[in-house]
Amino acid sequence: MANRNTVREDDVDAFYHVYNRGIAKMDIFLDEDDYTFFEQLLARNLSLRKTADRFGRSHNNFANQVQIHTYCLMPNHFHLLLHQKEQKQVEKFMHSLSVTYCMYFNRKYKRRGPVFESRYKAVLIRNDSQLTHVSRYIHLNPIGYRVWDHSSYSDFVYEPREWVTTNFILGMFPSKKAYLDYVDDYEDVKRTNDKFKREIGEM
Repeated sequence: MANRNTVREDDVDAFYHVYNRGIAKMDIFLDEDDYTFFEQLLARNLSLRKTADRFGRSHNNFANQVQIHTYCLMPNHFHLLLHQKEQKQVEKFMHSLSVTYCMYFNRKYKRRGPVFESRYKAVLIRNDSQLTHVSRYIHLNPIGYRVWDHSSYSDFVYEPREWVTTNFILGMFPSKKAYLDYVDDYEDVKRTNDKFKREIGEM
């Protein structure tokens, strides 16, 4: 069920590239409803508008401690670029997210056991250059990334959803267009891709 935390360098005011995939590389999103449910979990956990279940019990909410800057959901894995204000917050957020999605997935598909690999990975972002590269790496995961419905790319093109933080990364560029051009710069991606696969692990 729950995955053991792998935030080995647990810092305050820190960015992390967090990713995981299905156990034995199985698909963890089998239809559109699965993608939608996972994104609803992101929104529920990170939105400033707190929610409750049908019994009135408050859902977990980390909006004051964790922000998501970019993300991408693929059939058998996901990538999240997260910022935590205090130590242990990414760990708590990922525990809530993973456990809830596992329960949903197993109930829906009438299965038992883990859905994800035994551990998710959380890599500390050490500088601005790595931060912008990871942001782009995440957005470029799908071949048709401009029209892929299950990432934060459209939040950078249009008005962002309330629970996706875009202004920090966009503020590192002279304009929104400059960031989108940066994402589109395939030659630069090719030059850096091998390096990042070594640093963050190839899904």
